[in-house]
Amino acid sequence: MNDLPPDLPRLRTLETWLAMSLDRVRQQIAAAERREQERERGEQARPPAPAWVLELGLNRDSPAVYVHEGGCWNAGKRSKGVDRSTALHALAEGVAACPHCRPDSELGYLEG
Repeated sequence: MNDLPPDLPRLRTLETWLAMSLDRVRQQIAAAERREQERERGEQARPPAPAWVLELGLNRDSPAVYVHEGGCWNAGKRSKGVDRSTALHALAEGVAACPHCRPDSELGYLEG
């Protein structure tokens, strides 16, 4: 059983349609490859997560609320990465350590 048309004009039409369809598929593949490459470049260019995070108060004048380890799931949206000495200084000034990630233990900070 042959499912192709027997005459030349319809075969040429089918050939043209298939060639156009193949071009569209190839264009979509190229676009998908570009998106994937861009995603990979973005992942490689992403800066490393900070080792320590200060969770800030509700406005710019309010004091910090918590000190967190860099990967803490409980760090709020108003957070900024800080270095070790800044995190230690904040703890010494009375900023609370996050009760979940316990950065004071990791920093070796002993109260008092």
